[in-house]
Amino acid sequence: MAKAKYERRKPHVNVGTIGHVDHGKTTLTSALTKVAADKGMAKFISYDEVAKASESQGRRDPT
Repeated sequence: MAKAKYERRKPHVNVGTIGHVDHGKTTLTSALTKVAADKGMAKFISYDEVAKASESQGRRDPT
């Protein structure tokens, strides 16, 4: 039996942040998820969760 065709219902956006140490990359990422969550487009991810994800992926700088 063949799989049902996947239909994308929401647009997907990948955003990368590049910047110097302590220039607000983690704060910006958390703020973007807050705005998207307020519009019902994404789940809010707190600053601490974003920083924890950076650390768990072996990043030197969690900010």
